Amino acid sequence: MLDATPKRAPLPNAAGVGYKPQHFEDLIRDPGPVEWLEIHAENYMGDGGRPLAQLRHLSEKFAISVHGVGLSIGSEGPLDADHLARLKHLMGWLNPASFSEHLAWSTHDSAFLNDLLPLPYTQATLTRIADHIDQVQNTVGRQMLLENPSSYLAFSESTMSEPDFLAEIARRTGCGLLLDVNNVFVSATNLNFTPQDYIDAYPVEHVGEIHLGGHDEDTDDHGAPLLIDSHGRAVVDPVWALLDHTLTRTGPKPLLIEWDTDVPDWPVLRAEADRAAQALARVPV
Repeated sequence: MLDATPKRAPLPNAAGVGYKPQHFEDLIRDPGPVEWLEIHAENYMGDGGRPLAQLRHLSEKFAISVHGVGLSIGSEGPLDADHLARLKHLMGWLNPASFSEHLAWSTHDSAFLNDLLPLPYTQATLTRIADHIDQVQNTVGRQMLLENPSSYLAFSESTMSEPDFLAEIARRTGCGLLLDVNNVFVSATNLNFTPQDYIDAYPVEHVGEIHLGGHDEDTDDHGAPLLIDSHGRAVVDPVWALLDHTLTRTGPKPLLIEWDTDVPDWPVLRAEADRAAQALARVPV
């Protein structure tokens, strides 16, 4: 069962950015439209030092969302008990406004794979992931949001669509959903479906956050377009347009700009946050 520990207020329906230490002073001095920050859980599982001190300071000024990348929710094996314990400790002292993880797997036996790998959408996978989410939510004492992946292949054994799979996961576990619009665009291009149709089928009633990020363009062995979810550049115009379509269904939501590689100076990232804030301002309340 989820515990009764008082939680911070939820994330605001405003622009947020993924926090990078080189932007600490800029965020304190001139955050612009940014009202919340996302951190990666695995970067803050130590016992002290400057990173934790800065995070404590930021948490007094901004709402904080914790995003995990190492739980391997989709793994066939059990969740890593030590990792889960470290996550519980972080969540306990930070008391963030939101917590999320990926619909993916990244471990096999004792090996950790530095990637977020896809899953077939079957009843067996659904049951396994639901059990893992129940374990996580009961351990950390709060709701988890589950993020849709960026996909580069489809599984022939899948028996349901990704939106239907996510809807059933949310129904069984009570988890929320993190809708990454760039991931939808990447998957739609790579797997040749219409991103607007995906959004129209998505269970938006469970959405707790929306994410945007940049991607790299490549081609596959047959010369077809291949997009890579790199988080290493600005959000492209077609993804902004897909966001506008998404917001007509979800209404205003906490909206994050992710930029994790080739991180720019603060004015560039702030400009992306300004554009996110403008998109939210256009949505009828």
